[in-house]
Amino acid sequence: MITMEDWVTIKNLKAKNPKMGTRTIAKLLGISRNTVKRALKQEQPVRYERKPSINAHLKPFVDLIDQLYWQKKLSGSRILKELRSKGFKGSQSAFYRYLAKIKSKQSKFYQSYETAPGEQSQFDWSPYTVTIDQLLTRVYVFSYINGFSRYTVFEASLSVHQSSVFEALENGFYESGGVPERVQTDNASCFVKNASKTHFEWNSHYLAFCGHFGFRPTRSLPGHPWSKGKVEKTFSYLENHFIAANQFESFEDFYNRLKQFQDVFNKRIHQTTKHVPLKSLEKEKPLFIPLPKQRYVGIKQEVRKATSDCLISFNGNRYSVPWMFATRLVWIKVSHGYYLEIYSQENRCIARHKLVTGKGQVIINSEHFKGNKNTHGNWKRLALMFNQRYPGYQQFLDKLQAQKRINARYHLGRILDISAYYSPEQVVQTIEAALEYNVFNFFFFQGYLENHFKQDIQVSGNPDLLKQFKQKTSVVRNLKEYALKEGGSHEC
Repeated sequence: MITMEDWVTIKNLKAKNPKMGTRTIAKLLGISRNTVKRALKQEQPVRYERKPSINAHLKPFVDLIDQLYWQKKLSGSRILKELRSKGFKGSQSAFYRYLAKIKSKQSKFYQSYETAPGEQSQFDWSPYTVTIDQLLTRVYVFSYINGFSRYTVFEASLSVHQSSVFEALENGFYESGGVPERVQTDNASCFVKNASKTHFEWNSHYLAFCGHFGFRPTRSLPGHPWSKGKVEKTFSYLENHFIAANQFESFEDFYNRLKQFQDVFNKRIHQTTKHVPLKSLEKEKPLFIPLPKQRYVGIKQEVRKATSDCLISFNGNRYSVPWMFATRLVWIKVSHGYYLEIYSQENRCIARHKLVTGKGQVIINSEHFKGNKNTHGNWKRLALMFNQRYPGYQQFLDKLQAQKRINARYHLGRILDISAYYSPEQVVQTIEAALEYNVFNFFFFQGYLENHFKQDIQVSGNPDLLKQFKQKTSVVRNLKEYALKEGGSHEC
């Protein structure tokens, strides 16, 4: 190949000495005559072009880089940070050279697709590493966006188990006030069992979830991130305006501030629609599919049997339940990847604990043991408590004391305990039933409550989270679906 320097020299010699032959030029420069002839024929020098190649350290991460840049819209420094966390050993310059190449590729152009009110919503999530309680913590933020109004619901979890994904999507429906005709997702395993075009198959648990709410599932084809571009754009805004440069005292702090950000996010004027999402949602709500009467928990959950010391086991640790549920079957659900919720066989929430890391720990709520083994105190004090809560039913106390002369205090103490899980109106109705049937003991009281009423949640904690938690007590669940076993969670 002729170098640029040789080409310039040959051209200059010939231009200054038109009568100089190719043999003379070749002898002067010490090159072949044929080289001189080729140079004189070429109008431009042949430039050396390096064959395209990918750094060996980058090859395993090419698909991930494309996904993070084109779909997640992350900056170069953020992508490099993600690669380092996944084992990338190459140099920074090698990474940025490759990133410059993919940036120079011609962008894919497509026509923006606007949906009618109630027609479509989009759902996705993105991982973020944030500082919580002075520790770097991986948090997953879910984004559910209604296509017409652009009203967006943000949820957060410490896991992307199938239960966490379904919980976030379900909360999107409830906070939006209804269900769209279809929901656009990606091809994560919690949605899709087989993503190939020839043998495509939806995840059976997801189809059951769709059937409960009545919407049609749709997905974005691999390599077509723009088909759910509305939800993808929210993550870039979220990172720049909420995640970046923020620190959080706890997961509850992160969650509450995320919801505050959501409120502001939905009250701003949307750049594309030029409308406020919160106001546009009011036009969309009437066209939503109505929400079902009960929430859905038909996902892979686990059944436990509480021990005689009022504990259940989960992931190598033990958590307490109220003492009246000792030796009884309960089922558990992980919420937000952060809480362990324990439900009775009647689908009533009886306990909620923060999950702990490590193994061999015992987490006890002392309230769960109050009232056990005759620790309530004397009859006079218990009767006073009863009359303060349910005035006008001294007759019930008299008959209970008459029927249970030896252990009336024990039965009244247990009645007061279980009454805390129900509304005053429900307890009063049970008292009147006891008077009608002339039966006065704890076992009748408990059976009547469980068979006739839904349970109220009595847990302490953040008011906002508690309010949301209370909305989840009515659920769909059949314990016969699941075997009694210890086990892990289903992860996407």
